[in-house]
Amino acid sequence: MRIGFIGLGNVGGKLAGSLLRNGYDLTVRDLDQTVAQPFLDKGAHWAATPRDMAEACDFLITCLPSPAACVAVMEGADGLLAGLGPGKVWAEMSTTDADEVRRLGASVQAKGASAVDCPVSGGCHRAATGNISIFAGCDRETFEHVLPVLTTLGRRILHTGDLGSASVLKVMTNYLATINLVSLAEALTTMKAAGLDLATTYEAIRISSGNSFVHETESQVILNGSRDINFTMDLVLKDIGLFDQIAQDASVPLTLSPRLVEMFGEAVEAYGPRELSPNIIRRYEEPTGLDIRAPGFPAEMVDDEPEEPGFEVVVRRA
Repeated sequence: MRIGFIGLGNVGGKLAGSLLRNGYDLTVRDLDQTVAQPFLDKGAHWAATPRDMAEACDFLITCLPSPAACVAVMEGADGLLAGLGPGKVWAEMSTTDADEVRRLGASVQAKGASAVDCPVSGGCHRAATGNISIFAGCDRETFEHVLPVLTTLGRRILHTGDLGSASVLKVMTNYLATINLVSLAEALTTMKAAGLDLATTYEAIRISSGNSFVHETESQVILNGSRDINFTMDLVLKDIGLFDQIAQDASVPLTLSPRLVEMFGEAVEAYGPRELSPNIIRRYEEPTGLDIRAPGFPAEMVDDEPEEPGFEVVVRRA
């Protein structure tokens, strides 16, 4: 199977690396060709245009920073759509708008190709090792066709339903992770203000009912001071904004979500869109004058679990 991959950013580059590491015939493309060079050096091919990639490959993956970027790649001059045909698959691995995925998916299907939205969750460190989780929205026949590729890219693969369902669930999980991040920032700052040792505080949370994936990852880089999880505030604002819009469209009267969108909007304005997302803690450090750091924590997260074959997660039914 010939796979094409467009978007070699913080997540996309690591996912593409898993394909190359596992022996797939890989063609890559990015607006910045320099980021593609390490892949080319290891045997990947370069596509001059998305259309060229679609014509040459069987399985086309996009992993891009925004719905607008995906539209440009799909529908722009020499876009992917122009090169798609029967038997080909388009997989959207970005965190994006479900309605836009469905609209583009209809255009893909009109070409005789198949479409799946398959965003990932679990952090860049797990994307690097092929141990990340993947949601997949598509019909069952398409899911079974793409499962061997998805189990190379990730460990836990969940078929979420029809096209677009994976994108809805993905922005929900990012909303929950962001809520958790802000609550941890408040908790760590409050414990520091109360005179508690932050390393002890970290362990108290880790071994208790207050623990979470976000704590075991983002709290560590907060306490290190690097605040680096390869994710920025503009991307957080995009994702939680998508979740909030889903709630508004469904007439669900939320309380936390609108405030969260407001907070990150203020943070983007104050610190810049490319500020690292765990630096939301600056909202608490700066007015209190507290330094929420402690020795002994890593500057970045590394997945220490060995790469393992992926598998489908089966939903429990009554």
